[in-house]
Amino acid sequence: MTVSTRSTVAPLAFGDLQGCRAPFRELLAKAAPSEDTPLWFAGDVVNRGPESLATLREVIDLGERAVTVLGNHDLHLLSVYAGIRKSKKGDTIDEILSAPDVDDLMHWVRHRPIAHFEAGMLLVHAGVPPQWDVELTLELAHDLQRALRGENWKATLAGLYGNEPNRWTSDLKGIDRLRITCSALTRMRFCNRDDGAMDFSSSGGLDAAPSGCVPWFDVPGRRTADVTVVFGHWAALGLLVRDNVIGLDSGCVWGNQLSAVRLDPLPGRRIVTQVECRGCRQASGD
Repeated sequence: MTVSTRSTVAPLAFGDLQGCRAPFRELLAKAAPSEDTPLWFAGDVVNRGPESLATLREVIDLGERAVTVLGNHDLHLLSVYAGIRKSKKGDTIDEILSAPDVDDLMHWVRHRPIAHFEAGMLLVHAGVPPQWDVELTLELAHDLQRALRGENWKATLAGLYGNEPNRWTSDLKGIDRLRITCSALTRMRFCNRDDGAMDFSSSGGLDAAPSGCVPWFDVPGRRTADVTVVFGHWAALGLLVRDNVIGLDSGCVWGNQLSAVRLDPLPGRRIVTQVECRGCRQASGD
């Protein structure tokens, strides 16, 4: 979790790069932000695209100009590095894991925020449960990222996998509290319309909603409706730009587009820039 008021220049936010360095470079050149423009990345910087290591280095080299929240693929990379999980078919992280400076690279990844809030914009990878306001989101994100930065980070990371609990209650404690935070901020797509419980059975588009479920951002009474939530993760959804919700994963790694949005505080002044990603198409991924 980070909260910042560091810049009066509207950030330029990017969807999931997933190791697609060439489209990222093309998009950055096309959007042509000024040198003082903050660059926001909605997670999943690596994996499934052809240049995961080079893409990771590119983002790291941006220094403090870049705000990068952790996504599920970034956490998967950490888990494979830690020996918690094994690489999956379609992963493109071996080059990172065999890099001579892999420890330094993983230290950088492990110290990225889980959520970032600035100038009325909340950046996360996947979404925010309807029961959470900004204050609670940042509090829970802070607790999770502190655990991932601590001495026992491997044990914490190993305990984050699983779909339960899937509904927020304030009495959750310990690893259950950290797990639901991670599930929500890095994996969520659909929630039950009535009670806000997360449903992980579908990664499809809006027409693939499980019974009784709607996208997390359409649950009635969502408590972050008063800010603009910027997220990635949901390639099947595609680019979504509303006044208070911006979904940036337009499926670059599937051979579709890589998208960026200039996050002007005034919705009518936000600018979308896209490039095609035919060279990044993969057979599988989420």
